[in-house]
Amino acid sequence: MYITILGRQPALGMAELEQLYGSGSVRWFSDMTAIVTTDTFDFERLGGTQKAGRVVAELHGDWRQVSMKLVSAYTQAWAGSEGKITLGISAYGFKASPRDIQKTGIILKGKLKEKGVSLRLIPNSDIALNTAVSHHNKLGLSNNKVELLVVRTSTGKVIIAESIGAQNITALARRDQERPKRDAFVGMLPPKLAKMMINLATGSTVASGRILDPFCGTGVLPQEAALLGYDVYATDLVDKMIDFTRINLEWLTENYHVSPSITVEQGDAMTHQWQGPIDAVSCETYLGQPFSAPPSSGKLIEVRDNCNHIIGKFLSNISKQLAPGTPLCVAIPAWRDNTGYFTHLPLIANLERFGYERVQLKNVRDEQLLYYREDQIVARELLLLIKK
Repeated sequence: MYITILGRQPALGMAELEQLYGSGSVRWFSDMTAIVTTDTFDFERLGGTQKAGRVVAELHGDWRQVSMKLVSAYTQAWAGSEGKITLGISAYGFKASPRDIQKTGIILKGKLKEKGVSLRLIPNSDIALNTAVSHHNKLGLSNNKVELLVVRTSTGKVIIAESIGAQNITALARRDQERPKRDAFVGMLPPKLAKMMINLATGSTVASGRILDPFCGTGVLPQEAALLGYDVYATDLVDKMIDFTRINLEWLTENYHVSPSITVEQGDAMTHQWQGPIDAVSCETYLGQPFSAPPSSGKLIEVRDNCNHIIGKFLSNISKQLAPGTPLCVAIPAWRDNTGYFTHLPLIANLERFGYERVQLKNVRDEQLLYYREDQIVARELLLLIKK
């Protein structure tokens, strides 16, 4: 059994886990964490999970009670350890201060010192170490680099888990920033969101095969699909984007030693005829013009209707070309106003007429599948679909 520390928008991370491992194997533990019961957990595959750990104990209580049990258990467990241990402690859901967490580590360090065991304690600036600290200290990646994830619910249930790693933010940043070709005008799809979208589309049913991105832009989604072991098929209306995708995929294959089958071609998603096989579709569609402030109601309606027309034509076109049962994860625009209200595309209410069934998740509602930052007007709304 594993516990996952989910990202900034935990519902998206939960949706990814449910698609990969099934609703029967995934459940919420707290509002930022999920329990996954599986023998095939693959942390490196995930885009929406910041940290994960193997559950070693289930308790009940406040930090003082948990701290005493933690010190006792690990004093005994590490009493005969050889070599220096690096330890980080991350607490979630506790009414405690960073000093309280640090004190637990200091007490444990002192008890181990009496037994001849050396321990280096990672300092806590917050009650939980941030992902960067965990990643750069390689916590969870070897027996002598340990992070204890201690998570409490509002009812006092507590899980202690030993980390198996933190999100590799260095690799994600490299793939985002070091690609030869980038274009801010067409938007910057984060690689971790691209990973999530591929996992949301393929789930546990498409373990291999060919992923189509009909709006490939600079090739972020095909790039992440290739790294996950899929063959890639990328198309875009703009010749420049086709060139950028080709160059970026060449960079990827040279630097990451992957050798997928790659097809890149120019095509208008509203009319293009793709060549099979297509095992899954994952794409960010046309999001309309960017806004730095909420647009007027007239402008919003104009942009919404334009996006609705383009994306509707695309969904209708590709529906005729997909085999029944083909899964899709399609990012479409939604517009957020100053009150947090979202304006959605009208086509969402009529997906059946395009030939699709919307995937219903157990742990996440449809309206929670939105990716955005607090300062953004245009959000990405993720549609999880199955071709009927």
